[in-house]
Amino acid sequence: QRHHADQTESTCRSEQLRASCCASFKVCQVSGWGNLPRYPDTLQCLEVPLLSDDTCFNAYPFQITENMICAGYLEGGKDSCQGDSGGPLMCDGELQGVVSWGHGCAQRNKPGVHTKFAIMFPGLRTQWHLDEQKRFMPAG
Repeated sequence: QRHHADQTESTCRSEQLRASCCASFKVCQVSGWGNLPRYPDTLQCLEVPLLSDDTCFNAYPFQITENMICAGYLEGGKDSCQGDSGGPLMCDGELQGVVSWGHGCAQRNKPGVHTKFAIMFPGLRTQWHLDEQKRFMPAG
């Protein structure tokens, strides 16, 4: 069973795309509409620490690739869960990763696994900024 921290925001806002990965142990935010034990009516937000690659690999031996990053609490109790997949992992207002998978929800020594956004989609940052510039260009 997943236990989210208090809801911090229920509205979305424009965010920056991350150009590189954040350092381990940085506290980031994950959000989603996933199982609480039932699906919530409001967007849930949770602060989670990024974990080192070694800690991630030790939690999931031979399952972690360079395209993945772990975030969460090794003591368990708080985590993303079913229904949160595809949701953002935000660090300093920038997209760091995307909720991907884990072993159950909020299990001890089984943190959440996220796709490393900066590594998987390096060209998207440039495309995002080009699209934003086009949107505000005057019609000719």
